[in-house]
Amino acid sequence: MKTAHSRHKSYTDQQRRDLEFAVGDHVFVKVAPMKGVMRFGKKGKLSPRFIGPSEILVRVGTLAYRVALPMNLAGVHNVFHVLMLRKYMSNTSHVLNYEPLQLTPNLSFEERPTQILDRQERKLRNKVIHMVKVK
Repeated sequence: MKTAHSRHKSYTDQQRRDLEFAVGDHVFVKVAPMKGVMRFGKKGKLSPRFIGPSEILVRVGTLAYRVALPMNLAGVHNVFHVLMLRKYMSNTSHVLNYEPLQLTPNLSFEERPTQILDRQERKLRNKVIHMVKVK
């Protein structure tokens, strides 16, 4: 039993990342995608895994940090475990374009089409499928 435990511990120790952030650092916050829910402009598996960058305000305990979230995420608790954060490496060529979104309390929003760009018909053996490209 002890040998199995030590082998398991050696495997997990290789994958462990000792992360530590300072106050004022910028980080990305991990979000979990939900099926069928529109999050930050994308739906399903194409929705972003991390949002941000956000600034760290204060360290809470040994493994938690309080993060400054945007105003549209005011309903979300702002203390995150260190494993939910990823360091933001600043780059001078990286320009952030921030578009404010109107989010509902469950962090989703309604997507409305603005323009029809293209129409096509795909013909199969027994039926015709109409395809529309929407902006």
